[in-house]
Amino acid sequence: MQLASTQPAAAQQTESALYDITKSGTLRVCQYPSYYSISYRNPKTGEIEGIDADLSKELAKELGVELEIVESSFGTFIADLQADKCEIGMFGVGATLKRAQAVAFSDPYLLTSIYAVGRKGGKIESWEDIDQEGNKVAVTLGSYIEPFMKSYLKNAEVVTVAPPATREGELMANRADVIMTDYPTAIKVTDEFDWAVTIEPNETLRLTPYSYVVRQGDQIWLNYVNLFVKTIKLDGRLKFFAEKNKLGPIVAP
Repeated sequence: MQLASTQPAAAQQTESALYDITKSGTLRVCQYPSYYSISYRNPKTGEIEGIDADLSKELAKELGVELEIVESSFGTFIADLQADKCEIGMFGVGATLKRAQAVAFSDPYLLTSIYAVGRKGGKIESWEDIDQEGNKVAVTLGSYIEPFMKSYLKNAEVVTVAPPATREGELMANRADVIMTDYPTAIKVTDEFDWAVTIEPNETLRLTPYSYVVRQGDQIWLNYVNLFVKTIKLDGRLKFFAEKNKLGPIVAP
């Protein structure tokens, strides 16, 4: 009688993005270039800045390969990964159960709640003011915040903003009364615009881990990415680049 193989799945895997990357000499990273503090294209320099701009360079350095940035978005990154446009998404992707049906997530490197950003002197001054008739609340298309706010808000209107348009632009143009976002964007917007003010919820709202994202079924590559996350936590690089980009308070343990 032939015994079933007892080898782990990773040991049986013969193809992996890890091998393709080292063979080609290039790491293709999907990034959304409009994500403040994470992967934001500086309009003055044209360079992408933020924690994942920094850490994608560190990952390429560890692999000994060149870095190629592939522009993506929260609405398209799953299709981009599945179409082999990139080997990994590195731009603060919220690890949700729904997304995990289509892609695989690394161990988390950031943890964030949901915050609101409004205008100083506007009609929304506290969290209780938000869910009122006539208010327009802007969210980004494809973000984990979009479906949550659509179920959370009972009276206010949820306005979905599709890239290249931004929630901040809708707020500035008075087409939205408030935007719903995460810690990175809230901090960056209030730093950059003196008219902006952060409004915190009364309790932790939809605490979400941010992880790196790869195609399903490639355990070898996922193991490597997880080891990278563990390594940068241990050697201090995660903390260093988080604090550099004002994200120190949300570093994942």
